[in-house]
Amino acid sequence: MIDDVDNYGYRIRQLIRAADRATLATNLAGENWPYASFVMVACDFSAAPLLLISDLAEHTKNITRDSRASLLFEATAGLETPLTGLRATVMGRLELCADDALLARYARRHPDAAGYLEFADFNLYRLRPERIHMVAGFGAIDWFDADSILFSDDTADLARAEGDVVDHMNADHADAVTLYAEKLLGLPGTGWIMTGIDPEGCDLRLDGLCARLEFDDSIADPTSARAMLIGLVEKSRKIG
Repeated sequence: MIDDVDNYGYRIRQLIRAADRATLATNLAGENWPYASFVMVACDFSAAPLLLISDLAEHTKNITRDSRASLLFEATAGLETPLTGLRATVMGRLELCADDALLARYARRHPDAAGYLEFADFNLYRLRPERIHMVAGFGAIDWFDADSILFSDDTADLARAEGDVVDHMNADHADAVTLYAEKLLGLPGTGWIMTGIDPEGCDLRLDGLCARLEFDDSIADPTSARAMLIGLVEKSRKIG
């Protein structure tokens, strides 16, 4: 049993926030077989996963009969021993999510998804986490309940302003976004854009590459978001 629940809960939440893809497991309709599929993901402000999937897909047919599902998130790329990397299996129920703001959030993270929005058979789903199984290397294995993982502070003000904040940064402060990527994350390339901001960090993208910038402290509203982003610019400029 892991004692440091808060620390591991934070690590799992950040793993989910940073991910743009995951492995989805559902129960094959009518056959009672486990069915695994590759999906692109985002998450809401609490870190509950979001999926945009077609009614025609096998996994969607499965969840219409049995909404129970699991998503496997992992951070093992580039490790000499991948089994030492953090993995989390998030178990819960997939539910239709009729929330235009969250749909826009998903589409900012996955620009190619905009084309799917024109088709009536594509819908946004949210996984309501119930249990999470974490493996973080030898001896660091445990189960967590959803309350241990999800961000629970009030995020309504920041959620309402997210689209405006992101659009403003990309339109008027593109140089700052590139500074974040280059100086704070050590990533090459120009043309980085911001795709999302939440209480604990912001999401960046360059072509097919996604990156996550964690904040030192959590934010709650547009005012604290502005102060944080300005502070990060100042921090970036001090790095040689």
